[in-house]
Amino acid sequence: MSTVHVPVSAPYDVQIGTGILPGLGKQIRALCPGAERYILVTDDMVGPLWAGTALYSLRTAGLTGRPFTLPHGEISKTSRNLVALLNYTASHRMSRSDILLALGGGVVGDLAGLAAATYMRGVSYIQIPTTLLAAVDSSVGGKTAVDLPAGKNMMGAFWQPRHVLCDTATLSTLPEDVFTSGCAEIIKTAVLFDEDLFSLLDRDGKAFDREAVIARCVAWKRDVVVEDERDTGRRALLNLGHTLGHAAEAYSGFALSHGQAVAIGMATVCRAAARAGLCAEQVPEQVEALLEKFGLPTHTDAPFDALMERMLSDKKRSGGTIRIIVPQRIGQCAIRSMTTEEAAAFMKAGL
Repeated sequence: MSTVHVPVSAPYDVQIGTGILPGLGKQIRALCPGAERYILVTDDMVGPLWAGTALYSLRTAGLTGRPFTLPHGEISKTSRNLVALLNYTASHRMSRSDILLALGGGVVGDLAGLAAATYMRGVSYIQIPTTLLAAVDSSVGGKTAVDLPAGKNMMGAFWQPRHVLCDTATLSTLPEDVFTSGCAEIIKTAVLFDEDLFSLLDRDGKAFDREAVIARCVAWKRDVVVEDERDTGRRALLNLGHTLGHAAEAYSGFALSHGQAVAIGMATVCRAAARAGLCAEQVPEQVEALLEKFGLPTHTDAPFDALMERMLSDKKRSGGTIRIIVPQRIGQCAIRSMTTEEAAAFMKAGL
């Protein structure tokens, strides 16, 4: 088992290993000795597979609670479901010393985390990621959110989990396309920070050592989050591929998965950077080849005007400028602030 410590304002550990979910109840007793009740938030795909293991562990530890099950997919990440979860939590007389548990992917984790941030002005929650994307990215760092009609993740809060428990056994039940989607965030980490990881992924493909690679990605994210917990500076690097990616994802009506959208965004910004003379010419070729090796898309057919409309509503925009993460070489990227007009021209060159 691997453990990554995250020393932020409310420090916690990320535990990564195979077969560790049955120890959930004991973990809660050690971390939150005052907890007596819990709400286990999950979805209708993960729940039938893994909720039984979690609930048995919780009962064995003497904890009382209920599951709250969402329909799977981004369509569930709404303010309506957030309020439904808060009302459900209140109806079971959860106190400030009790705990919310997020068993699932990024949608479950984001929504449960925001509920924890707002219920009684803040209660503890534990992230139990069951997708690769959630394991390497969304479960760590304390960003919680739901979507609004105006855009993705527009309603949210910074609220760090009490603990992250990542049982890599849960990845064995992922549909192939969901596992592939998570690989986009691993490739993103390699492009941002880790040339050796990029080479490892190129060598091993999807046969990479899951525990080791997840721990490596979490450690990179930890370093950035510790430096910039509230996302006012260097943490923007983690948005590589996300500005255009979120726009493509929204335009598709979320038919594109988040990982597919980020892959398109990364490939686009690499092509744009090379054409602007901001990175080596071989970078787009290297990134596109690796994305394609993992079965991820590198282009979108969405109309540019529709993408720009969604980019301009992105929460990463500040006044008349947008921060674009620009690769310089594999393992090194830079944050560049551009006017909306500059960003439009820059991105268009990469499509």
